[in-house]
Amino acid sequence: MRIGIAADHGGFYLKKILAQRLMDLQNEVIDFGATQLNDEDDFPDFVVPLARAVARGEVERGLAICGSGVGASVAANKIPGVRAGLITEIFSAHQGVEDDNMNVLCLGGRVVGDELAWELVRSFLGAKYKGAERFNRRLEKISALERIEVRK
Repeated sequence: MRIGIAADHGGFYLKKILAQRLMDLQNEVIDFGATQLNDEDDFPDFVVPLARAVARGEVERGLAICGSGVGASVAANKIPGVRAGLITEIFSAHQGVEDDNMNVLCLGGRVVGDELAWELVRSFLGAKYKGAERFNRRLEKISALERIEVRK
């Protein structure tokens, strides 16, 4: 799978761990930065390019990490076509994909430990969108809202 990953200083070390584990499993990992630890960097500088790549289909799924995961989620969800969720437990990691077609998983590098983060990533990446009529209907309402907001 082609996976994009991005983190600011708050998620820098977790990003390195997750990227390596993903590559060890033969995934193609596209790193959107940060490439070095800088306590003064800003999550939108890395998360927004990742989110745009997900929206354009350049990567299949994205992982966005900041200190709490909140900022990464807020930034990613500003990009039309991105459905990002801040996840801290296994059920939502797969259910967000299955029901809501979530395509970006947001994590808090200062909130979840390495092993839980890895389990969340595995659950997220292993899940498939169910595509039931009610889920498609809901996603179309979100897409329509995005189109309206872009025109304003």
